[in-house]
Amino acid sequence: AWIMLASPNIGIINLILQRAFDTDIVFVDVYTLTGMMWVDGIQHVPLAFLLMSAALKTMDPSLEESAMMSGASIWSVARRITLKLAAPAAAAAFLILFVRSLESFETPALLGLPVGIEVFTSAIWEALHGYPSNIGLGSTYAVTLLALTAGGIYWQSRLARNANRYATVTGKGFRPRTIDLGRWRYVTAGLFIFYSMLVIGLPFLVLLWSSLQRYYSVPTWDALQNISLDSYRAVLAFPSVGTAIWNSIFLALASATAVMFLTAVICWIVLRTNIRGRWVLDNIATMPLVMPGIVLGLSVMICYLLIGGGIYGTIWILLIAYMTRFMPYGMRFNSSAMLKIHKELEESAALSGASWFTIFRRVVLPLLKPGLIAGWIYIVIISVRELSSSILLYSPGSEVIAVVLWELWQNGQYTQLSALGVMLILGLFVFVMLAQMVSRRVGIKEV
Repeated sequence: AWIMLASPNIGIINLILQRAFDTDIVFVDVYTLTGMMWVDGIQHVPLAFLLMSAALKTMDPSLEESAMMSGASIWSVARRITLKLAAPAAAAAFLILFVRSLESFETPALLGLPVGIEVFTSAIWEALHGYPSNIGLGSTYAVTLLALTAGGIYWQSRLARNANRYATVTGKGFRPRTIDLGRWRYVTAGLFIFYSMLVIGLPFLVLLWSSLQRYYSVPTWDALQNISLDSYRAVLAFPSVGTAIWNSIFLALASATAVMFLTAVICWIVLRTNIRGRWVLDNIATMPLVMPGIVLGLSVMICYLLIGGGIYGTIWILLIAYMTRFMPYGMRFNSSAMLKIHKELEESAALSGASWFTIFRRVVLPLLKPGLIAGWIYIVIISVRELSSSILLYSPGSEVIAVVLWELWQNGQYTQLSALGVMLILGLFVFVMLAQMVSRRVGIKEV
């Protein structure tokens, strides 16, 4: 979408500005390091928002109210109290986004490789897809990238150890305080609308326009005569698309279900038992967080090439990779939910003669339901979009939607790619809306 918007040759933004100012100057160029940073950055805004909003929602407003009663202005309170209390969450979000940016593959491959700008993930892909494949060079890049991401995770864990110094939530109940912005609410509302149109509206509209063309052309009155649904018909007629959709659905549902169940058991062992060495389980389940998707895909590929067993080249190797890659997310959802469950409930069931399996099935799992469903929905969504590990492990018959999108781009089938992209966006949007409805019924207000 951003290539169609900001390409120096066909970008709609450049064409509009060039016609408006009667010049050939390129105003924006997405095929630059700055363009890569912009496109990759806006993809991570929702994650940063979720991390920061969680910290702000649980912040006790009594400190801010005390400062305002003492005569401090809103800006002074925000600068000297709110932002300082949110500093650990901001630093943690920065480190997580640092790791996520290091492992990004799609943006560097689409925007960097055509103009010779390489990062570690695109260099690994080129080393493995060249002729002959250079697995040694790809592994060297992978180990270096792994060291960088491990450094980010290490500093994040160091920060988390001292997070209790900033804790403001106590046993006393409180209600988060909202601030009346006055006349500034119109400015902030305008900024939000502008941002939403820029990062959501324009990309979706240009994809929709492209999907309705027989061949890609910039929006003009003459091009309106060429609107058709041929691209959608062509996409649905592709033999690999139906297979990819079913593969993506199977992998998303299977990996999300397996991950959430396994991590629920692991969290129970780590948090509820006194088994010696249980911390090893926690570390093993969390360890994939330091492995970028393309590095994990390379590791799984080499592992099962050496081991054999007939798994390589099938959909099962993708399932193994997905489960491994998303295990840390399941741990985070389940551990946060299990910490809120008091141990007395399980002890009462044990005193009544219930076995471990009965306690886990009839006491722990029902109480974990909100966290389980939230984590399951999140893993389903990111599984459908997963490309970095899939690109190294798929084979004919085991393609997923993200791989088909990648192949359509490489083949220059931009209108068909846009059609499939619009279908994927709308499908995920409907899924999220249904997830919101289900989540409200089980006690989750936001997913």
